[in-house]
Amino acid sequence: MRFHRPPSLAEALAIKADNPKVLPLAGGTDVMVAANFGRLPARDVLDLTDVPELSQWWREDDRYLIGGTVPYARIIAELADALPGLAMASRTVGSPQIRNRGTVGGNLGTASPAGDAHPPLLAGRAVVRVQSVRGVRNIPIDDYFVGLKKTALAPDELVTAIELAAAPGPQQFAKVGTRNAMVIAVCSFALELDPAAKRVGTGLGSAAPTPRRAPEAERFLEDELSGRWLDPGRPLPHAVVREFGELVASAAAPIDDVRSTAAYRRHALGVLARRTLGWTWLDYQKETRQCA
Repeated sequence: MRFHRPPSLAEALAIKADNPKVLPLAGGTDVMVAANFGRLPARDVLDLTDVPELSQWWREDDRYLIGGTVPYARIIAELADALPGLAMASRTVGSPQIRNRGTVGGNLGTASPAGDAHPPLLAGRAVVRVQSVRGVRNIPIDDYFVGLKKTALAPDELVTAIELAAAPGPQQFAKVGTRNAMVIAVCSFALELDPAAKRVGTGLGSAAPTPRRAPEAERFLEDELSGRWLDPGRPLPHAVVREFGELVASAAAPIDDVRSTAAYRRHALGVLARRTLGWTWLDYQKETRQCA
């Protein structure tokens, strides 16, 4: 096994082109766990932590681009106002030490269905920017996950940035685990309301072979809110909230495993959907009153 630690993105991409099977390491919070348990295959490792192009975030118009090695701690500290849903999810990741090391880029590289960053990225229609010596490619988040821990990345590509619009309205994230902290999600859910575009975004985690949205639930809520965006003072009918939760639960394809049963995951997703809808609508009501 060889360990590579390139000082630039160009050198990292050259190494990846020469050896497509090299294992990228961003924060190492998954890779090192596998190594400690003897489950890391005998592969060369490409440590990206010294690549300056990956360690920054920046703005392009109203879009935020987050480099592949920006840790969760910085997202919480520096981007919570602009990207509250992603910051909420970042706060639930492991311990302070893990949040100081773990990255959204690493989360996308691992592509676990339980990855905490995935639901808010789906709800916000993020774009994954990937790069190789052949050039740059932008992959819509809906097209990025192609199977269980499998992605649309070509063998010679690296995740270099995540592109996400500033929050157009209220965002929420919630997850269920076997304890309150430092836990892999039994299931998770993210919700975004976009009053200007009259759009709803959702993201489900740990509920199917891949992270996914709930398109039927989105369309249902968009229809129900079509006459309410300009009159948010009215509470949402209980029937609307209940149906939204049921549609979110029906979008899942969970399994039984050591952390939960499939039936409980579906039930919990319905609860999370109802709760986050209540929270986001209250946030929207508050914002509307303040603007008035």
